[in-house]
Amino acid sequence: MSTILGTQFATAVPEMAVAWEAAEVPDPTLLALNEPLARELGLDPAWLCADGLGFLTGNGMPGVAQAYAGHQFGGYSPRLGDGRALLLGEIELGGRLRDLHLKGSGRTPFARGGDGLAAIGPMLREYVVSEAMHALGVPTTRSLAVVATGATVHRETPLPGAVLARVAASHLRVGSFQYARNTGDLDLLRRLADHAIDRHYPGLDHLQFYRAVVHQQTELVAQWMHIGFIHGVMNTDNMTISGETIDYGPCAFMEAYDPATVYSSIDHRGRYRYGNQPGIAQWNLARLAEALLPLFDDDEERAVEKALAVLEEFEARYLAAFQEGMRAKLGGVGDEQLVQDLLKLLHENHVDYTLFFRQLAVGNPRDLVLDLAGIDAWLARWNALGPDRQAMAGVNPVYVPRNHLVEEALTAATAGDLGPFERLLDAVRRPYDEREGLERYAEPAPRDFSASYQTFCGT
Repeated sequence: MSTILGTQFATAVPEMAVAWEAAEVPDPTLLALNEPLARELGLDPAWLCADGLGFLTGNGMPGVAQAYAGHQFGGYSPRLGDGRALLLGEIELGGRLRDLHLKGSGRTPFARGGDGLAAIGPMLREYVVSEAMHALGVPTTRSLAVVATGATVHRETPLPGAVLARVAASHLRVGSFQYARNTGDLDLLRRLADHAIDRHYPGLDHLQFYRAVVHQQTELVAQWMHIGFIHGVMNTDNMTISGETIDYGPCAFMEAYDPATVYSSIDHRGRYRYGNQPGIAQWNLARLAEALLPLFDDDEERAVEKALAVLEEFEARYLAAFQEGMRAKLGGVGDEQLVQDLLKLLHENHVDYTLFFRQLAVGNPRDLVLDLAGIDAWLARWNALGPDRQAMAGVNPVYVPRNHLVEEALTAATAGDLGPFERLLDAVRRPYDEREGLERYAEPAPRDFSASYQTFCGT
């Protein structure tokens, strides 16, 4: 089965690909398999469940650990790379390549003192949240499988280990280009850019390539904001060139609307808070421009001018994309003022973001807001515009991976009970389809849970 995997990345930029193998998993146990995705990739789910567990954990298979750099919480690290991950290779689908990648597969030369392992909880978190994002129409890496290793992972407490197999358009990141630029090898930088262009944006020159990445990330972050998603760790090594969401570590969905919402236990200053995500995306894209400058023009001053002209497109494009998505959530009506007035009401009244918009589409959200005069006045303005409620039901989800349900599912799975995880996964895979018996999956978290909730990276 390993013969189906290509080596395009390792061939294009061997300086950034360290040949390596995953740690052996002698007694793997399948916890979750994405059968529709497996079939899409041309993999037989029955084989994966039986004889293919070694394939899903990389046992005996050659792979590469990818090199990259990155700004982590604003501080630059010139050598990060896949410390606990491995690219097994690429699968070709109708002329497109998809990476098959492992997470939690053991130490690599980039491990920087870590054990290279992962616990069951964080791997199942990535599985359920990435599947929810896919169902919500947000570009994302996909989770193919989670396999328990039988090993113990030592964090604050001993935990059962697992390996995640995931699929991506590629694992090329802003940090990949930062690494190549930092080597001082212009030929390596050019080969990396040409590889990314061939893979994601065929036919473009280097400046057009940069513009395409800016536009993709603009759209992506706007989509995050529409659904209340908080990535939690928007380092430059966690921003893809393809425009897919990647690396679901301390991620979460916002509950009560508040632009200052932070869940990540390591984001002490709120750098990656919900409302700061567009600004951070633009900052990261500026770092990409810095890495690519030699490819834009031989004259550095002209190269900077060209890069700034593209980067300055971000704000207007983001505002347009955000407004377009909010208009869709409001039934195709409303200007920026109507949106901002609503968000102000939600913030001041601590209203659950997901529940409000769903009730606006299919019911009456008035009872969710303490300021009845304020919401009545806003609803009158909105209703006068003739919103399309039927269309709203298709863009305002009833089910998202609510934080208390995610934690409940992961705690149970760590203890050996996959039932809560499977039920949550079933709900979020059909986010717009309200179903009898799933009422608790649409309800906000208990107040005492939300007040102190934190997420963790799992490393």
